[in-house]
Amino acid sequence: MVRKFFNYTLSTDKVFVRELAKILGFIPNNVHLYKRAFTHKSLTSKEEKISKRYPTNNERLEFLGDAILDSVTAEYLFRKYPTQDEGFLTQMRSKMVNRKALNKIAAHMELDIFLRQLGATRISQTMMGNTFEAFVGAVYLDVGYKRTKHFIINRMLRQYIDVHELETVNTNYKSQLLEYSQKNQKTISYDVLDHYRTKNNRERFKIAVLLDGKALATAEDYSKKSAEQKASEKALIQMGVLIKKEKL
Repeated sequence: MVRKFFNYTLSTDKVFVRELAKILGFIPNNVHLYKRAFTHKSLTSKEEKISKRYPTNNERLEFLGDAILDSVTAEYLFRKYPTQDEGFLTQMRSKMVNRKALNKIAAHMELDIFLRQLGATRISQTMMGNTFEAFVGAVYLDVGYKRTKHFIINRMLRQYIDVHELETVNTNYKSQLLEYSQKNQKTISYDVLDHYRTKNNRERFKIAVLLDGKALATAEDYSKKSAEQKASEKALIQMGVLIKKEKL
């Protein structure tokens, strides 16, 4: 159900809290944490960048939320699949909290409305997923791990993710690309084009995937494995082996 509140502003704390409560299932305590979660780094002032004072954007909360999501999802899967091995659990977690999945969840929750009200004008898909991670970070700092875990499981995993459907989906694009290369007697390799740290001190990798020494696609992410997966997916799509499907 789409919330209709475009005709008024979320700038007042009362309205902001009311709309947040609809998503959270409880009334938030520290409204400033959530406002920071919806403040994208593109809105950081020049003065703040120069002074390097404590940031008011959502990057630090994004870092925290990412860790909390991984932890809660890992425990959820560990309990749900008591007989499955580590490989299965790792792949399932990746399917549930990868960038595309978080982008879609953020869209379903209509977090773009909060982003716009806090000043964002151009909202990309990646921004949506990053904002959701920051949102989770804000929830954790506001109400602690136990209630954040409840929010993630009941308001995210069970509401927006069909784990039984994901069991049959193969998102190991690197494995698919390797299988394709073996069948067609091709050689697949990966090259690290860049490795650096972001402003919030997170590692970032830029990876190229090569077919018989020729670059097919490149991708970036916060881990080498994730960047390789993204690059492999792009390569499969480019070769026509994989059809890109987006469902909201």
